[in-house]
Amino acid sequence: MLFGFARLAAERRSACVDTGGQSSYVPAEFTRGAGADPLVTEVINMKIRNSLKALMGRHRDNKMVRRKGRIYIINKTNKRFKARQG
Repeated sequence: MLFGFARLAAERRSACVDTGGQSSYVPAEFTRGAGADPLVTEVINMKIRNSLKALMGRHRDNKMVRRKGRIYIINKTNKRFKARQG
């Protein structure tokens, strides 16, 4: 019987998607669905830049928002343009 952190780690491993014998670890909550490729995830990395001025002009749908004291660029039509100043 496992307790605490060891139990949580074991539950995460059991919830992982089977990668067909590959050694990579992809949590089940990051995959798109049951029939999707387990190595393709929906998580899109956010760029972190010192200045967002140049990134604003890269797409016409970019919007600058301020949340929790940080400045973000969001784009609802093309998610790859996400950025955060910092």
